[in-house]
Amino acid sequence: MSQTTLPKQAPRPLPPARETPLPPDRLGYRVKSALLGRPLHTRELEGERLGKPTALAVFASDNLSSSAYATEEILRVLVPAVGLAAFSLVVPITLAMLVVLGFLILSYRQTIKAYPTAGGAYMVTRDNFGVLPAQVAGVALLTDYVLTVAVSVAAGTAAVASAFHGLTPYVMPISVAFVVVIAFGNLRGVRESGKVFAVPTYFFMLNMALLLGWGLYQLIMGHLPSAPNEAHGMLDFGSQGSGLLMGASLLIVMHAFASGGAAVTGVEAISNGVPAFREPAWRNARTTLVIMGTTLAFMFLGLSALAGHMHVVPFEEGTPTVISQVGDLVYGSGTFGQVLYYCLQAGTMLILVLAANTSFADFPRLASFHAGDNFMPRQLTKRGHRLVFSNGILFLSIAAIAMLLVTGAQVDRLIPLYAIGVFTSFTLSQAGMAKHHVTNKEPGWKFGLFVNGTGAILSLIVDVIIAVTKFTHGAWVIVLLVPAMVVFLVRLARQYESEDHQLEVAVPAAVAAPVLRRLAVLVLVDRLDLAVARAMQFGRSLRPDELRAVHFVLDHDRAHELAASWREHGLANHALELVDCPDRRLNRAAMATVASALADQQTEVCVLIPDRQYRGLWQRVLHDQTADKLVRDLSTLTHVNVTMVPFQLDEPSAERDGHTATPASDGNGTGKRASSSTPHPTRPSPPTGDGAPTAAWTAIGDVVWRQRVRVTGRVEIMRVQPLAGSPVLECTLVDDTGGISLLFLGRRRIAGVDVGSSLTAEGMVIEQRGRLAIINPLFRLH
Repeated sequence: MSQTTLPKQAPRPLPPARETPLPPDRLGYRVKSALLGRPLHTRELEGERLGKPTALAVFASDNLSSSAYATEEILRVLVPAVGLAAFSLVVPITLAMLVVLGFLILSYRQTIKAYPTAGGAYMVTRDNFGVLPAQVAGVALLTDYVLTVAVSVAAGTAAVASAFHGLTPYVMPISVAFVVVIAFGNLRGVRESGKVFAVPTYFFMLNMALLLGWGLYQLIMGHLPSAPNEAHGMLDFGSQGSGLLMGASLLIVMHAFASGGAAVTGVEAISNGVPAFREPAWRNARTTLVIMGTTLAFMFLGLSALAGHMHVVPFEEGTPTVISQVGDLVYGSGTFGQVLYYCLQAGTMLILVLAANTSFADFPRLASFHAGDNFMPRQLTKRGHRLVFSNGILFLSIAAIAMLLVTGAQVDRLIPLYAIGVFTSFTLSQAGMAKHHVTNKEPGWKFGLFVNGTGAILSLIVDVIIAVTKFTHGAWVIVLLVPAMVVFLVRLARQYESEDHQLEVAVPAAVAAPVLRRLAVLVLVDRLDLAVARAMQFGRSLRPDELRAVHFVLDHDRAHELAASWREHGLANHALELVDCPDRRLNRAAMATVASALADQQTEVCVLIPDRQYRGLWQRVLHDQTADKLVRDLSTLTHVNVTMVPFQLDEPSAERDGHTATPASDGNGTGKRASSSTPHPTRPSPPTGDGAPTAAWTAIGDVVWRQRVRVTGRVEIMRVQPLAGSPVLECTLVDDTGGISLLFLGRRRIAGVDVGSSLTAEGMVIEQRGRLAIINPLFRLH
């Protein structure tokens, strides 16, 4: 009878991670957690998605809020040109703009269905016209998002100043404060920002419904009052003429039409944020888009109709606003009317300020697409503390504040920069969708081609009108900025591609290259202390063919003192090399010493540099950064690896001396920890499943070798095997009590099994490299 050979030492589960003490969180992280809340786990991202009511508040606030100032921008062009005739032209121009809005809504419904993964104009243009046109669309949208924040908060502050004239001198600081508050809300996470912005959006919509409903009722009954036209600060009246356009030139009408184009900005926001919707995301997004467009059309047309019949004239300084004058006249001077007026102003201020949230929702996501394609810094692809693109939010905030400072937070100085970017992206997006229909010919493609083709033509016409009529009013900045930004992003992409090529080329050859015959470890010593001792200990653990302690002599007296200390104490019976450095060029001497070790071309050199880490700022200031310079220079040599061996100066003395307590076995082979000072880890509750288990549930810390067990935990580590190796998927399953390896032979990947996955595994426990493991377990994902 054959005997089973037992391992020399009974294997045991991996120790729970919490038995290893971790350093406390840094102050900056603790402050961030206090301000933003606990960090969200990646798997909570699905829970951060938005339903249609909240999504309408988050994504439509920019589009809906433009109804508060679009009519005013049309009148601001017409009144000085044609006087009273402006009030007859404002409604037809509004209707013309609503035709454009209708085609844009229909067009973006096609976009959402074809590209439900988001990206809007950027993704559509990239897939149909290539990378370079996509950068034009993307940069145009990104600049528009920055301007959206600036325009929205400036207009919101103007609404406040219209109601409370004493705040006029503080428009700038109030606008900047609004940007900071909105950025903070978005840094806390999508769901939180949606809750914050939902109430003001619907409050504004309710106030607009009351204003337009009561105003139109007065219009029908013939009681609608007229506005005074001789108040101090109003725009000067032009001379009314005759003809179809009542004396206005075609250029003036186009200029007014272009100014009203601000009303349709924000239409693309929903198509850029489809992944933020709950499933089915694309269908919910399309429904929300139609609701948004219909609501904007009623508000924009209703306000233009009231302003036209009441002959409301804009003021040169921007306050009081047109919507403020309409509200004051419609509601009257009674107590209840004044309450409604101040509610209107409050709602207008909130929706205008919070309209900036549309940019905060879309700019970071669009920037992440650019960065994923190497056209923006890759830091913009990373989600932060609360699962949002924190770097994109911070970048947008800084850029918007800069625009407010440059323009003095004046809406009339920002508007000329505003619409040209978004209509450029509209044009490219709709043209791309037209090409998509022609190429793919999916069911209903002819209708889609008509909608998107018409949308592209209309958007191009509006874009040209804006560029021509507003070029001298500031649009030239965007006309020049967009191409300049595209050139910069293309150069950035080439830099990234060059770096990737250098890192990836000939990787298989480098991996397959023969390992050099010898390993030499050089420990750089400047004084005999615990930091050097730890570096020497680490060097010994590498089991090198040669371990050398090297000191470069810059000061002979100090070198003699170091030599005397070394003779007295020594370190692992290794000699100390003193290398003369007469010119005191430490880096050159170090490179020469390392180069001599490489001379036989058969040696891999590892240079260990003790890194004394100081926690306090004052301590760091007191010490130089010589080690960093050594790392930079030595790393340029081939077959040289430089490692900083850290040593914290405020570590407990027991750890400094290496006298850490060793967990003891309880003698039964289970590998339990025997410690009086550390409580036993809490056992997780057994899982509840559908069917009856074939083995009893066991905590991983209680698993015994050669026992059939059923364990539940989270996949903490996965080991990816190269294609040239044997197909084995190995992962480490952990719970609060320990860890165990799961080996799936003949598999390279398993759907659903990934880092962070929760699963229950069942099988026979074996020994694998001194640790417990289960081969080809039965498993069930949670």
